[in-house]
Parts: sequence; C-alpha cells; structure tokens
Amino acid sequence: MNPTQEQSCGKPAKAGNKLSLWIHSMPVLSTVNQFTAKQPAFTTGGLRALIFNENTNGLAKSGAIVRIGRKVLIDETRFFAWVESQNKAVA
Repeated sequence: MNPTQEQSCGKPAKAGNKLSLWIHSMPVLSTVNQFTAKQPAFTTGGLRALIFNENTNGLAKSGAIVRIGRKVLIDETRFFAWVESQNKAVA
C-alpha cells in the first residue's frame, strides 16, 4: 500500500516519509466564496476589495493570494498572518 492509500484509509503515514511531510505542510487554499463561508467576519465584497488593492495594502507581499490562471485562491495561514501584521501596525 502506498502512502497516499494509507492516508485515504485513515492510517497515518510512516514517519520520515517525504510525501507525509509534504502533505502536512500543504497550505490551506480557498476561493473567495469558500473563505467567506468559513470566516463570516469577512464579506465577499470586502475580501475582493482587499485582493484588488493587494499591491498597495501589502497583501501581495505576504504571499496570501495565489493565482492559477483566472482562479484566485487565498492561503489562509498567510492571510491571517497578514491580518495580524496589520493589527500590529496600527498599535
């Protein structure tokens, strides 16, 4: 049984397995609609405005926005790190 089959069966992958390490470090990527459904504090319009102005508000530099063709995805970990950095900048 290969590592992906072990994980799909609910069994943990073997320690030291490169695939296992890669899977555990994969970013959580969401579309704008998926993100706003999970995080109701952010509206779709508000999030789209942040993405539209990403080059001036520092969001692009944070790496939180991932583009694949026309699809725009949000790296949740980096996005919340950016939000926290905005909070510190005000204080």
